[in-house]
Amino acid sequence: MKRKLLLWLVILMLLVGCDAEVSVPLSPTPPPDRESLIPAGQAKITPETDTYPIRSETDEYEDPISMPYPVNTRGAEDSAYMMPDGQTLYVWFTPSPQIPVEKQVIDGVTGIYVFHKTPDGWSDAERIMLQDPGKLSLDGCGFVQNDIIWFCAAREGYTGLHWFTAEFKDGIWQNWQLADFEESYEVGELHITADGSELYFHSARAGGQGGYDIWISQNLDGVWQEPVNLAVLNTSGTDGWPFVSPDGNELWLTRAHGAPELWRSKRINGEWTEPQKMFSLFSGEASMDNEGNIYFTHHFYKDNVMLEADIYVAYKK
Repeated sequence: MKRKLLLWLVILMLLVGCDAEVSVPLSPTPPPDRESLIPAGQAKITPETDTYPIRSETDEYEDPISMPYPVNTRGAEDSAYMMPDGQTLYVWFTPSPQIPVEKQVIDGVTGIYVFHKTPDGWSDAERIMLQDPGKLSLDGCGFVQNDIIWFCAAREGYTGLHWFTAEFKDGIWQNWQLADFEESYEVGELHITADGSELYFHSARAGGQGGYDIWISQNLDGVWQEPVNLAVLNTSGTDGWPFVSPDGNELWLTRAHGAPELWRSKRINGEWTEPQKMFSLFSGEASMDNEGNIYFTHHFYKDNVMLEADIYVAYKK
């Protein structure tokens, strides 16, 4: 997970150090199959060969299990976002965590994919295209609500990392444009509540408790207000990647004091309570369906090297 944070910093220097247009030639051939770029010697890690297997820390959930192929491959699957009905899953994919960022941005396969649930399992991966043909972009942090996707991107023509939105219309994602967040808010990975009234995000902006903190911004008359630090959720370490349940009563976060773990806060009488650890180890970036099942990323490490990443699900008892 820390590597993913560094990814964006590196790509900013490599791709968008200035506002100049840097186009790549249009290819007459279709993009490669995503699995064809997974290194040949990269083995699939399974729960049986996992050095740090995940476990449930409460009696509310079954122990997490790996989602089946084609959601998970020998490559790296990350940043899962499950739609509330449990039928559509968005996942960020790259062939290998060891592939340099400057190659990921031009490999034609690194990016956001969608899977649809069918009677026979999950559909094949479908790439979500969020950039004009022939232009460079590295997109991630996908959050989807109804027919709108929010995503962060480092792309040519822009300096720095920005939030964008796109809309699903006529069967394709289109009309991508800058999101309307005030620059001084320093909005990191985010979640907007189902009613659109609250924006939760992580940030290292001034006024926090250290590392990443979780902040909230209220939407008043279509304008996001000055963020407030949610002190009860934050520590001097890294607390981020917030997700609010469809009913608005649970907030899931990733806490990294060493290996990242998933924690949950409950909203009682309108106030968020002290978080409770729910899953460990190397678990993060939760999302939830209407049944309360949790979908998240599990990173596989050995000797402090990330070998792979998969999407896991923990079913509510």
